Amino acid sequence: MNFLDSKINKIVILVISTLTTGTLGYMVISGYSFVDAIYMTVITVTTVGFGEVKPFTPEEKIFTIFLILTSIVLFGYAVSTFSEYLVSGRLFDYFKHKRVEKKIAKLKGHTIVCGYGRNGRQAIVKLKNYNKQFVIVERNKEVVQKLESEEYLCINGDATLDETLMSAGILEASNLITALPKDADNLFVVLTARQLNRNFKIISRASNESSYSKLKIAGADNVIMPDKLGGDHMASLVTTPDVIEFVDRLTIEGDTTANLEEIDIDELPENYLGKTILDLDLRKKTGCTVIGYRHPDRDYIINPEANSVLISGAHLIVLGRPEQITRLRELF
Repeated sequence: MNFLDSKINKIVILVISTLTTGTLGYMVISGYSFVDAIYMTVITVTTVGFGEVKPFTPEEKIFTIFLILTSIVLFGYAVSTFSEYLVSGRLFDYFKHKRVEKKIAKLKGHTIVCGYGRNGRQAIVKLKNYNKQFVIVERNKEVVQKLESEEYLCINGDATLDETLMSAGILEASNLITALPKDADNLFVVLTARQLNRNFKIISRASNESSYSKLKIAGADNVIMPDKLGGDHMASLVTTPDVIEFVDRLTIEGDTTANLEEIDIDELPENYLGKTILDLDLRKKTGCTVIGYRHPDRDYIINPEANSVLISGAHLIVLGRPEQITRLRELF
């Protein structure tokens, strides 16, 4: 795609250079005004056959011959280039890529998902259920084409490279999920992403326990080990089966099936700031129950007291049936 960019840029530069050379040439050699000079240049380059502004001297004829031959060569080069990319379909891909770039450039606060493997797919399903904006970075071109046919915003490239993450809008993103199969690749993505954007949240997948601390040091806010979580979950079904089955019934899937919801205190009406959970009175208004309170410093309180103060930067974790969660969202 960059190669096509360079070819098109080269053609544009050559066209502008030819028009500039012709205009300046006629102004210097013939003493034409700017309008007459650009007029003569355009009718000469396009070979439309209109008459000259005034009869040519031998010097002007030689310069015009040079301009005509140059424009013929340039026109032939441009036609052959566009024909080549038009027949191969690469020209269509180029404009489609530019359209995707424009859409990504308009995003703010979105999530970048690196890798469309098993974990990447699960992350995308969750983000889609919550109507969150996201961009997928995937190296496999066939996978990218399939995702684009489903109207997903995708970047075909190596997520460990600065330019790929920049194309995905990392400077305006709020989150990054790297779910590449190799821990070394995830480590490179975390390092690169943290250098480009120091203020957003990075969540990384890891296969080996030895990679956990490295990813945290590199800048990951959270490191998830799917294999370890799976093993812990299976063992818990033996040791505390009723608790685990109850938790499994809780869902945060999306708009109509959720049992858990997170409330950002800063998004509540201003009159609630500085009040208590009791003043919020969620149980009476929605039927939901506050089961968690997260301080701005990320300390969590399980089953907080009713007199806990709602301060800026804090979050509430709320439990309820799907219809109660829906009522909560409508209210707040």
